[in-house]
Amino acid sequence: MRVSVIIPTHNEALSIERVLADLPSDLTTEVIVVDSNSSDGTPEIAAKMGARVVQEPRRGYGRACLTGLAAANSPDVVVFLDGDYSDRPSELPLLLAPIIGGPADGPVEGRADIVLGSRLQGRRSAGALPWHQVFGNRLAAGLIRLLYGVEISDLGPFRAGRAEVLRALALEETTYGWAVEMILKGALAGYRVVEVPVSYYPRIGKSKISGTLKGTVGAGWFILSLIVRYYFRQ
Repeated sequence: MRVSVIIPTHNEALSIERVLADLPSDLTTEVIVVDSNSSDGTPEIAAKMGARVVQEPRRGYGRACLTGLAAANSPDVVVFLDGDYSDRPSELPLLLAPIIGGPADGPVEGRADIVLGSRLQGRRSAGALPWHQVFGNRLAAGLIRLLYGVEISDLGPFRAGRAEVLRALALEETTYGWAVEMILKGALAGYRVVEVPVSYYPRIGKSKISGTLKGTVGAGWFILSLIVRYYFRQ
C-alpha cells in the first residue's frame, strides 16, 4: 500500500520539523511538502528532514493540496496534513485503518473511501480551537448531515482518501472550499465517507484563517454557501 502524505506550508519553520519527525516511517511511502513562498526557511528544513519539496507560488490552501496531489508518485492512498503540528502525525494509523481494513473488512479493502479526522470527537486541548471555529464547523457539518446524509461532526484538515477516488472526484476548489468539496462530491458520487476521532492541540504559530476575523468570516461564508450550491446543483 503506497501512502503519499501532502503537507501545505507557508512559514511553518517552527513546527515543520516536528511534524515530519512524527510521521510513522513504516506507513509512509513519500512526504510532499507544498510550500507557498515561505520566507522563514520552511522548505529548507523540510528537505533536510527528507521530504520532497514542491513550490507553489500561488496562494490558496486548496491549490496547494491539488498541486501536491498532482505531484504524488503513484499512491494508493493520499493523506493531507497541516504543517502547524495541531494534529498529531503519529495518529496516521487511525486514518488509514478504515481504508486499508482488517480481517473483519475482507481481504481487499476496508469500509471507507475517504476518512476525516474529527477534532470535535477526539481529545482536544484547551484553546486548540476557538469557539467561533467550533461553532462554524458544527454548523457546516450539521448542514452536510441534513442535506447529504453523511454522518460527520467536523471539517478537519487531517484526512485521507483512496487516490483513485480523489482523481475521480475532479477536485478543483483552490481556497477555503477544499475542506468541504471532497466531502460533498464524495457523498454525491456514492463513495463511503467516514470519520474517526483524532486529538487536536494549539497550533504552533498564527493561523492564516481562524487567526483573523476576516479569514474566519470569509471561510465560513464560502463553505456554507458551497454546501448549499452543490446540493441545488444536483
